Amino acid sequence: MTKLWPFGILPLVSEQNLLSKPCLATITSFCKRKGFVYPSSEIYGGLSGIYDYGPLGVELLNNIKRMWWKNMVREREDIYGLDGSILMHPKAWEASGHVAGFTDPLVDCKDCKSRVRPDKLPGWRLKKDNQSGKWQVLEIGETKCPICGGELTPEVRQFNVLMETSLGVIEGEKMKAYLKGESCQNIYLDYKNVIDSHSPSLPFGIGQIGKTFRNEITLGKFLFKTREFEQWDIEYFVNPSEADTAYKKWKEIRWNWFVNNVQLSEKNLQWRQHTEDERIFYATDAWDIDYKYPWGWDELEGLHHRGNYDLTQHGKFSNTDLGFYDQEKDEKITPFIIEASGGPNRCFLAIMLENYHEEEIKGRQRIYLSLPPYLAPVQAAILPLVRKDEKLVETARKIYDELKGRFVVQYDEQGTVGRRYRRQDEIGTPFCITIDSQTLENETVTVRERDSMEQERVKVGEIEGKLSPLLSLP
Repeated sequence: MTKLWPFGILPLVSEQNLLSKPCLATITSFCKRKGFVYPSSEIYGGLSGIYDYGPLGVELLNNIKRMWWKNMVREREDIYGLDGSILMHPKAWEASGHVAGFTDPLVDCKDCKSRVRPDKLPGWRLKKDNQSGKWQVLEIGETKCPICGGELTPEVRQFNVLMETSLGVIEGEKMKAYLKGESCQNIYLDYKNVIDSHSPSLPFGIGQIGKTFRNEITLGKFLFKTREFEQWDIEYFVNPSEADTAYKKWKEIRWNWFVNNVQLSEKNLQWRQHTEDERIFYATDAWDIDYKYPWGWDELEGLHHRGNYDLTQHGKFSNTDLGFYDQEKDEKITPFIIEASGGPNRCFLAIMLENYHEEEIKGRQRIYLSLPPYLAPVQAAILPLVRKDEKLVETARKIYDELKGRFVVQYDEQGTVGRRYRRQDEIGTPFCITIDSQTLENETVTVRERDSMEQERVKVGEIEGKLSPLLSLP
């Protein structure tokens, strides 16, 4: 197996050296230890389901979002970008059905008083009325509490996942509002503004990355399910007669993006169609791209054939005409919506699980993140071989200053060069640039590639040109 390297073809590390794939606890601990993800408010005991992204995590997360935006919005002539507010008029959530229907089922433990979602327990079958939000129990399954082993009450209640807040300053006169429970709603509310401003023709889409808040009760899977997270959405507006074709096309676009750009292995991805019981009542079809997490297959992103329900509802509740005159077909229609909805947080988790490796080399363990170079939080490390050699340090600092405006680089002079290599491997830095005595003689440096650990001498003036192809977002 080979890997394209800017200076030639180098072999990848043999998979025979790799140890077992990481469990979720390993990734959670690693992310905190290396500064990728911290539990929020930890000095106060933490807040369940809330996380902060540390110095390395925010760089990786931003790279993921930048790549999505570049590929899904900026490079497409038919997609318009949007950055909607977190707060919207509360009536919008009535129109969307979230006030009445955005519910999850729960049962209570008689012993530890925990609340548990029965639809996530073995043997339970429930059906939701998406308009009223009420859940019907079709079959009762496991009644043992997964937390303490106590008995669960058989009565199923429902709770609304929307987070409430209030607007105004005078008590008694404040207006109840909601934090966004679904980021895409901004797009439907600004759909008419985009048409009026830019006069698009069908089909066209609106893309957004926005914050979302949900009162989840079933947590405990690190970044997979949290109370505050980000969603990226493409809402693609099409003539109803062309909706099926557009849906197939967007399924292909999003699958290929995860495989080719995020570089997730196809063996860890699968399609799963929503059953009739779980599919929202107005959707024609719905499929998830599932990832193989440590606990099994689960959703990474959803592709939904939504019909015209969203525009119809918001038009009705706002008394606004959200129809569209299709000049090509000479007809007034309410467009159908094809949705690709996922998020950078779950993508972040999948990337960490996919690229975390532990291997044994000559009896010693090496941990490294085989991140795509363009997503790495640190793209290159500058390492003077000897920290006490003033000329080496001066040269290394000069190279660092020249590269820092082009790449995300880190200067590191602490410890032996071998230890520094291991530190950089662990955080996913694809290239280490070592300045040694030969650098002072012929102006060449040693460039070491992370995965293969191979090294090559490169002229100082050629470093940027050699690395740029691999460090630029696809």
